Amino acid sequence: MPTDPLAPLLSLADIAPAVDRARERVDEALRHRALRRQGGQVAAEVSLRSAVASSALEGYVHEREAVRAGTVTDPVLQGALRVAGALPGLADLWPRAPRQVLAKLHTLAARGTVPEDELGRPIPAPEPGVDSPAGDSIALRALSARLDGLAGLVVGGTSVSPLILAAVVHGELLALRPFAGPSGVVARAAARLTLLATGLDPRGLIAVDLGHLEREPEYVGAAGAFATGTSDGVRSWLRHYATAVEIGADQLVTIGDEALA
Repeated sequence: MPTDPLAPLLSLADIAPAVDRARERVDEALRHRALRRQGGQVAAEVSLRSAVASSALEGYVHEREAVRAGTVTDPVLQGALRVAGALPGLADLWPRAPRQVLAKLHTLAARGTVPEDELGRPIPAPEPGVDSPAGDSIALRALSARLDGLAGLVVGGTSVSPLILAAVVHGELLALRPFAGPSGVVARAAARLTLLATGLDPRGLIAVDLGHLEREPEYVGAAGAFATGTSDGVRSWLRHYATAVEIGADQLVTIGDEALA
């Protein structure tokens, strides 16, 4: 039997308990009685707040009520809204054709911010001192190989907790930044899709991006640590991600309480 490439991550210090705590918090939040009475209202609010948070993490900060009122025309925010609204419809396709879904997410996120011919197309970050067609070709092949490896995990290459898989998807896409423009919006959306498609968050109601925003300095630092590939760096990112999921679950409870008030 092939070895599960993500299985060793659960043996990192404190990670298994952190994953268990986050899963318990999610399960508790998903039992909120507002979801039986005002489920659509709650889902719409989670989608709005998640989009505003993802846009803010990309550096485009807007007041939630202004966004709700429809007065914000910033293309990054509008892209984040499009992405958030599309997630439920992409959940079935994500574990079957993740690279196709990533292209779709980028097209939704980056419309109006990058040239049309770059939408949905992976573009490697330029290497310092490398400025030639040959160098570009090598970089693109390397990026494609990394994306293929990530896609292999999504389509069934691991049996670890969905939370671990989502964290790895998120961290890897942040490290690669494979698309022009608001690539972080794509990374956050792909992670949420992973939670949705694997059944941990089957309705896409856990507002993980609010957790990232609440702990933004930690988010940025832990993502950079993950990109180093060291055990400590990966552990730092996984701990942050589990905490962000817990915060996202708490935010769902808050939104549910508001819906019932």
